[in-house]
Amino acid sequence: MARPRWWPGARGDALDTTFNIVLVLKGLDGLLELVGGLLLFVFSPASINALAQRLTQHELTQDPQDFWAHHLLHLTGNLHRTQAFGALYLLFHGVVKLVVVVGLFRRERWAYPVAFVFLGGFVIYQVYRMTYAPTVGLALLTVFDLFIIWLTWREYRRHGAPASTAPG
Repeated sequence: MARPRWWPGARGDALDTTFNIVLVLKGLDGLLELVGGLLLFVFSPASINALAQRLTQHELTQDPQDFWAHHLLHLTGNLHRTQAFGALYLLFHGVVKLVVVVGLFRRERWAYPVAFVFLGGFVIYQVYRMTYAPTVGLALLTVFDLFIIWLTWREYRRHGAPASTAPG
């Protein structure tokens, strides 16, 4: 039975497989963002904060300085000020990612330029954020997104770019 052309290893070299794996990861990320955005609309900031407190209570009794627990509590404690923006951002971001990933999996020509615009925009925003709040995580995300842009450019040149029509 033949594997679909988007399946890892179905079309050739390691970079093709890497591109497909990255698409799966971006698709899962988009799905999680979509679900997160919906949850932010459905649940109140108080109930989300209470859940975070229940989830971190045991960890904080063992290690009162736990970085992740304090970070989560800080995030959920200020959610009442950012809930609507966060929900809309996650919903928009998640939908865009899913649409672009599906288009790239199907090797639709329109998906490549859309991916370049959105990924490029995210990279520019991330670089801007690093100018006033640099973190290792944001730097790694930026490098990862640049790698995805390169893989997408490579794929576009191989499969999605319109054939040039030389005057004859």
